[in-house]
Amino acid sequence: MLGITPPAATARLASIEERLGVRLVNRNTRKISLTSEGDIYLQHATRLLNDLREMDELVSQGNKTPRGLLRVNAPLGFGRTMIAPLIPEFVAKYPEIELELNVTDKPVNLIEQGLDLSIRFGEPTVDGLIVSKIASNRRFLCASPLYLEKHGTPRTIEDLAQHACIVHRQNDDLCKTWKFLHNRNTESVKVRAALSSNDGDIITGWALSGKGIVIRSEWDVAKYLESGRLKHILAEYILPNADLFVYYPSSKNLPAKARVFIDFIRVKL
Repeated sequence: MLGITPPAATARLASIEERLGVRLVNRNTRKISLTSEGDIYLQHATRLLNDLREMDELVSQGNKTPRGLLRVNAPLGFGRTMIAPLIPEFVAKYPEIELELNVTDKPVNLIEQGLDLSIRFGEPTVDGLIVSKIASNRRFLCASPLYLEKHGTPRTIEDLAQHACIVHRQNDDLCKTWKFLHNRNTESVKVRAALSSNDGDIITGWALSGKGIVIRSEWDVAKYLESGRLKHILAEYILPNADLFVYYPSSKNLPAKARVFIDFIRVKL
């Protein structure tokens, strides 16, 4: 990626360490790791490189053709099934843009990881980001006809405590308290997590096979609700939306390549 050989990279690193008078990397026969000084150096170097890239983009704004490397982050499942299929059409429309799609369900630091923007469900909880809503995304309480025939259909949310529920772990947190809006009041119930996973596709599969009741978003289950493979239950109890947002660092002027991508995704979704 740097266009130099490993020995040349090692020599450059040694030269930097000699100039600074500190060791940046711990080395042994099996692996290398950053020292605390190396970690600080990497963070600042990444920030400087991002600033240089932004400077180049600002200077070249007179050229209206979007171009350059665009690094996009998205959730694993949604990025794979909804964003990735749109990428070939986007790069065909904007051939001078190189697009790198990074998918993960874990929180990301856009600045430290050199990302241009992130597409996420729900507004970010960190400061210093510009946030723009892309699309609404309702959430539903669902179960398969197989499960409901065997265990009965709950009539109130209190009934959920007696049912097998499938819980989606968010950022490794297991949320067993489900909250609803009913008759303008917020109501909650603590459920029994018969099954749980941090992967949305897995919990959807469990629900489809009759293993329990699950909360899933419109993006995930619309086709199953339409086909009847899943049933929307307790429809009078409204779950908070998991709307889709795009966000990027507020310290950046949004370059043309990012702006056209956001517009493209908003139209497609």
